[in-house]
Amino acid sequence: MYPTVAEVLALPVLRQGRPHVVAGAAGMAAPVRWAHVAEVADIAPLLRGGELVLTTGVALPDDGAALARYVGDLAGVGVVGIVVELVRHWSEKLPSALVDAADRHGVPLITLSRETRFVSVTEAVNGLIVDAQVDELRAAERVHETFTALTIAGAEPGDILREVARLTAHPVVLETLAHEVLAYDTAGTDPGDLLPGWPSRSRPVRVGERTGYHPGAGWLITVVGARGHDWGRLVVVCGDPPPRRHVVVAERAASALAVHRLVAKDTDSLERQAHRAVLTELLANPVPPAELTARASALGVPLTGRLLVGVAVRPRITATARTAQSTPVLLRELAEATALAARRAKVSALVATDDTLVRALIALSPEAGVDAVLRRLATDVHEARSGAPAVVAVGTTGSGPAEARRTLVEAAQVAAAALTENAERVVHRLDDVRLRGLLHLMAGDERITAFAARELGPLLSRDAAQGSRLVQALRHYCEHGGNKSAAAAAAHTSRTAYYQQLARIEQVLGVRLEEPESMLSLYVALLAHDIREAADHTSE
Repeated sequence: MYPTVAEVLALPVLRQGRPHVVAGAAGMAAPVRWAHVAEVADIAPLLRGGELVLTTGVALPDDGAALARYVGDLAGVGVVGIVVELVRHWSEKLPSALVDAADRHGVPLITLSRETRFVSVTEAVNGLIVDAQVDELRAAERVHETFTALTIAGAEPGDILREVARLTAHPVVLETLAHEVLAYDTAGTDPGDLLPGWPSRSRPVRVGERTGYHPGAGWLITVVGARGHDWGRLVVVCGDPPPRRHVVVAERAASALAVHRLVAKDTDSLERQAHRAVLTELLANPVPPAELTARASALGVPLTGRLLVGVAVRPRITATARTAQSTPVLLRELAEATALAARRAKVSALVATDDTLVRALIALSPEAGVDAVLRRLATDVHEARSGAPAVVAVGTTGSGPAEARRTLVEAAQVAAAALTENAERVVHRLDDVRLRGLLHLMAGDERITAFAARELGPLLSRDAAQGSRLVQALRHYCEHGGNKSAAAAAAHTSRTAYYQQLARIEQVLGVRLEEPESMLSLYVALLAHDIREAADHTSE
């Protein structure tokens, strides 16, 4: 907002006096709050700091100690420069004591070799300051209008950060209080320079107020939160102390982010959204780019040098549960339960909701006991959601970012297959789902659908037309490996009645059930049919 000493010296009214910096050149970038004419030696107690003092020197002593004291007193109250006219008291050069003292205190000492109208100088300098203040107020008003419009429009955090980057021309990061990156905008710079090692770089950076500049890090930081609940920090990465307008931008952006969080109660948290963005890109990129690995690390989940395990959690949603609680709400609660379980297990994890399940990518140290960690995590999820049973499935363990996609895909396939079987396990793995898992993998293949329709079509039509339960009877027969007595007991039907159902099935399908290939084909068709039915039911 204020012009620097160097900018003031560039004004025409001062240039005609032929200004020459004789000491304290290092302080030329200091802001000038006011220009003040002072022909009194003991003027320091009357000043507030930030002044550029103008003097002819007529009231200044010639004694070296007194001159040094004069400069020391001015420096002590924060004067940013001393301009001395070489006309009335000193005509050629300033006393060495005055010059040495100015250099020692880092206060710019400027001489004017021509007579200069100080009133014109003060008018020009102070006018410049007032104009800058007016411009600053107008800029602040525009910032206020911009972020008010974003708030009213319900702008997402990414939109808000994009505006911060545009207005400041600096990269900006939104992080949690645990220093995990929720969102960022690089302002056109390389993300590889911004994100690597973010949590460890951010953790020691502290400012003593809600908004402040940390010169060591080169960060402008403002706390994000509302109603006494702080949940994040907004960091503008700038090498130099920011102007006041950038502080206003950061504070207004923090307010907009806080309002967004209060309003968006029925959506995923910012943390879940950030995790979902990374997981989605990992699934889309068999070979994750370095920038994606850096983003995961900035979220506190390093992918390099870690064992990676994909986890999928799917709720067993009954008709009653559907009416009592919507699927998105249930999935959000399941995601939070999974994230909490990961924290309790002391492992890093990306956790986010998808259309029908919760995805997670667990990053473990190479020395970790993978099975024990997964069992503890799954047990915590089951206990937290005991009123809403869920399937917890895992993929095979990978050893780096390139294997993240595979283990995530495997976990989702295992979860889908496990939903259609009755086995209750703490954790479901690929080994557990076997043929069912293979069919889930091929569920979208039209040849599988056609095979199931060809094998079971007449039986399905008979049940639909006559209200019989021949498909269910066939399922019991196949599930019990052709043991008719066990199948009849499972169907809660007398042996005689059940044998009659089997005979009817053979008649309708034109096959002999006792033939191994017939039973195998029909069982595969039943599994494929059940998987298709479950998929259609989920999409409703």
